Amino acid sequence: MKKVTVVLFLMLGSITFAQSIDYNTKKGFAVNGYDVVAYFEGQASNGDKKFSTEYDGAKFKFSTQENLDKFMANPSKFTPQYGGYCAYAIAKSGKKVSVNPETFEIRDGKLYLFYNTGRTNTLKLWTKESPKKLQAKADKNWEKIKNK
Repeated sequence: MKKVTVVLFLMLGSITFAQSIDYNTKKGFAVNGYDVVAYFEGQASNGDKKFSTEYDGAKFKFSTQENLDKFMANPSKFTPQYGGYCAYAIAKSGKKVSVNPETFEIRDGKLYLFYNTGRTNTLKLWTKESPKKLQAKADKNWEKIKNK
C-alpha cells in the first residue's frame, strides 16, 4: 500500500508542476531572464537571480524585490503572450521563434515579444501589417502549438 501511495504522490506532483503551456525559457528563465514586470513600466531590464520565482512550471527573474512582489500578486497579468515566443512568427507561420527580449510591445495590457536580428525587426512588421488581425491569427495558432 505504501508503494502505491508514493507512486501516486509522485505522479500528482509531476502533474501539479507541469507547465500549462510551453514557455520560451532560453538561458533557463522565461524571456531570457528579463523582468516581465519592468516591461509594463516601459523598460526591458535584465532580472537578477536573487529576485526569482517559479510560475506555471517556468522560472522568472526580476530586477527588484518590488517587481517580484507585483508579479506574485498577479502573475497572469505579467506573463508574456504566446509563452514569450515571437508574436509575429506565431501569427504568420504558427512557429515558435525565439525573441530579442528588448523588442517588445504592451498592447491592451498584455506583453508581446518579437524577433529582431539584422534587418528583420518583426515588431515593425507587426505594427505595419495590422496588429489586431495578426493578434487574432496568433491566438488561433497558439491554441494548436502551445503545448508542443
